[in-house]
Amino acid sequence: MTFSATTVLVLALIAAVVLSIGVWAYSTANRLDRLHVRSDQSWHALDSALARRAVVARAVAVAMPVSEEARQLSTLAAHAERACRTDRETAENQLSAALSLVDIAQLRPQLVAELADAEARVLIARRFHNDAVRDTLALRIRRPVRLLHIAGTAPLPTYFEITERVTPAASTGLVVDTVRTSARIVVLDENDRVLLMRGNDPVTPEQSFWFTIGGGVEPGESLRAAAVRELWEETGYEANPATLRGPIWRRVAVFPFNRELIRAEELFYVLRVEAFEPRPGNLTTLERRSITANKWCTPEDITALDASGETVYPYHLEQLLPAAVSAIATEAELEVTSIR
Repeated sequence: MTFSATTVLVLALIAAVVLSIGVWAYSTANRLDRLHVRSDQSWHALDSALARRAVVARAVAVAMPVSEEARQLSTLAAHAERACRTDRETAENQLSAALSLVDIAQLRPQLVAELADAEARVLIARRFHNDAVRDTLALRIRRPVRLLHIAGTAPLPTYFEITERVTPAASTGLVVDTVRTSARIVVLDENDRVLLMRGNDPVTPEQSFWFTIGGGVEPGESLRAAAVRELWEETGYEANPATLRGPIWRRVAVFPFNRELIRAEELFYVLRVEAFEPRPGNLTTLERRSITANKWCTPEDITALDASGETVYPYHLEQLLPAAVSAIATEAELEVTSIR
């Protein structure tokens, strides 16, 4: 049996088309899988942010004068924590409405800052989640994807809608004195130890905490330039901005410091160096009052510091360090993740 040249050509074209469809279907299935993983992870992050807000809401209720409003706030916080996924939006919006009625002027500044930080994290996590859902649905609803059942039996992800309130509690907790963008560096030595600074609020010098190198970005300054400048000012180490990897993390924090309430958006870079003895290059008067020590820390050191009552920022840094080490080891493009 012989085939004509035309038949061979047709068969070759059919094979090429089938192969192309197969390659496209395989790559699309992989992309869909990654999008589903992303939407699942974003939901877990949102769920954690909502749970933290509920905990802070209960603390606010306890701090309020005994009243029906305080009891209602505590009840709604508990209901939001226990609500199933289908009822979660309603429960969380009811909690938001109750929080908007809180007279924050009667609360301690630290508790107000905790509430503002918790609400800011909920809004950020919700936006990340809805972005992930949008991207997943945009691919899932394409006709070829539906016709070929590329998504299989995976359930469709759903948006989470919660009211974004522009109120004192939702945005700042109090009138914010300073809003800033900060560039920070996770400085690692050859043994994967991280360089931390010890400091305190001048108003409460007895309460010490530890933090990574960094500070506010000045007008017209790039993030990398700010990170390198802060590194030199706080440790005396001169780094090439091109050697920084990242940013890898994003953190939004609201906190009182030196009688001001500050809202900071912090972006973290990673830098590998040989261990050195930090010697400040140019500290401000306030930094000389508030920065008291430094230390190269292992994950075990960080856990011990937290256990001693000296909080380390960002939270759970000992668990985040492997990601920082990996960021240095890879040349792939890094994705910015939200942290506390």
